[in-house]
Amino acid sequence: MGSSFAVSGSRSRSLDTYRASLSGFVPLDRDVEIDLARRWREGETRAGERIVEACLPFVISIALEYRRWGVPIEDIIQQGNLGLLRAAAKFDPAKECRLATYAAYWIRAEIREYVVRSYRVVRLGTTKAERRALRAYRTTGESDPEKLSALSGLATERVTMLLPLLTARESSLDAPFGDLPAAIDRVAAPGPSPEEEAGAEETQTAARGAIRAAMAELSDRERLIVQSRLMSDDPLTLQRLGELLGVSKERVRQLEERACSKLRDRLGELRATA
Repeated sequence: MGSSFAVSGSRSRSLDTYRASLSGFVPLDRDVEIDLARRWREGETRAGERIVEACLPFVISIALEYRRWGVPIEDIIQQGNLGLLRAAAKFDPAKECRLATYAAYWIRAEIREYVVRSYRVVRLGTTKAERRALRAYRTTGESDPEKLSALSGLATERVTMLLPLLTARESSLDAPFGDLPAAIDRVAAPGPSPEEEAGAEETQTAARGAIRAAMAELSDRERLIVQSRLMSDDPLTLQRLGELLGVSKERVRQLEERACSKLRDRLGELRATA
């Protein structure tokens, strides 16, 4: 769909080139989008491509919101494009919601996950509060533990523990330090044994499989609600989901309760037969 980047040259030139390549893609009228979506669902591949292409410039506008994270903007946009494709695959024009509106959540979700993981080689942000602290530090540069704690809601003690990782630059584990050997040769290995890791991975794999099986039995609408409300770091409100789905807030709440009941019952059955 003309969305690839050149891997060489300056980032600004790459972005300008990419933008120029999208100059022929313009937003679609609602009626045109609905017609294309219908044809896409009937199997016309090119109709689906036109819908997605029309939203590619929209992905850039969202990606630029994250340009201060120190991650190449080209990579951020590509990740946003993945979110757009994910949304397009779930898009239902019968809900009377434009694809760009529906896709904004999925685009931001893909980008947020990517930039947080890419910000440090050491993986930070394993909790929502840590991610807020990471964003607060990145956007404000605040290094006072108490102030950063107030900005993020993370406990001051935990902020104090994270600050050395937030403020330090990554260094190669192969690099020597003074008269000492390379860091890789000095890192202790207090973690679980290979046998314990294998057992934990097997348990996690089984749990993921059970969740996938249970989710597969939900309707598309129920699955979207569960993913947006219970499986997201930044869950959507009932009001927002109602707007996206074209139903009332109360109806979304009822669908959420029904989906959760189905999941509990199905997961209980899967555990009983395991």
